[in-house]
Amino acid sequence: MIYDKSDEIEMDDGAITRTVDAHFQEEDRQENMLRPQYLEDFQGQSSIKDNLSVFIKAARSRGDALDHTFIVGPPGLGKTTLASIIANEMHSEIRMTSAPALDKPKDLAGILTNVSEGSIFFIDEIHRLKPALEEMLYIAMEDFEIDWVIGQGPAARTMRIPLPHFTLIGATTKAGSVSSPLASRFGINIHIDFYAPEELSRIISRSARILETKITDDAVLALARCSRGTPRIANRLLRRLRDFAYVLGDGTITSGIVREGLDRLGIDEHGLERMDRNILRTIIEYYGGGPVGADTLSISVGEAVESLEDFYEPYLIQQGYLKRTPRGRCVTDKAYELLKIKGKGHADQGLLF
Repeated sequence: MIYDKSDEIEMDDGAITRTVDAHFQEEDRQENMLRPQYLEDFQGQSSIKDNLSVFIKAARSRGDALDHTFIVGPPGLGKTTLASIIANEMHSEIRMTSAPALDKPKDLAGILTNVSEGSIFFIDEIHRLKPALEEMLYIAMEDFEIDWVIGQGPAARTMRIPLPHFTLIGATTKAGSVSSPLASRFGINIHIDFYAPEELSRIISRSARILETKITDDAVLALARCSRGTPRIANRLLRRLRDFAYVLGDGTITSGIVREGLDRLGIDEHGLERMDRNILRTIIEYYGGGPVGADTLSISVGEAVESLEDFYEPYLIQQGYLKRTPRGRCVTDKAYELLKIKGKGHADQGLLF
């Protein structure tokens, strides 16, 4: 959860306290409760689970630390959850941080010098790691040592500090933004894809049992089809539909509750939100179906470029409503049909990249 200093309140005695919204605390608690702890509970991604199981069993049988692991995938697919599962399966402790939180080499050195033998060090958004910190990681990953400069000026000297054998797990939504020297040092590469409706159905059923919420089979499938192939979204919608079921029904989530709840939330049967449809409509009505650049589009719809590229575009492209070309974003004929707008007769056939 984001800590904003505007939440701080100065007391009469000068002490600083801060208020935290109880709703967000409850959301965080429930989100952590729904996270699987072991591979057998992790639904979907069967090939990833099968391979990881082999790598983990082999490392444990040898008494070695697991190879450094690189996890790539869109937001909400379980990268952080998978890192925790690896730590549990290896019976190791895990230290978690994100690249933006590591500002100076001393921040990274402080963590690395305190890891234990065989432990897991997880860095989220590793593509945002600063170059100076990357250089430090190269030696740490290969030689399990770090170079540290002592003193200043002519008296400065370098000391090499040994580290325990640990496993670095790096996660990113933008694999292309990770430098080749860093990416090549990972021994295990995992790419998490969007989940099929059948896989999401199993995730929703498991989450409903944990939340002690009744949900019918047809409601599970309807919800799975509207969750954009993303477990985080499926669990979020499940919690909201649970609220609708208690207030508008008898506590059981039915297909009718799903339809009414999603309609109130502005989500259609394809899983598209208001912003998704706004993006498609803007490209059609203001830019003739495209092409249009990401910066221009973000200004037009009032959304950050990062949100467009990381959240909205991947699903729109996967579902065939949008495509990227060398000249910009273009909608497809399928988008015209979705919005019931008369098409321009042809779709831009630019090459994807």
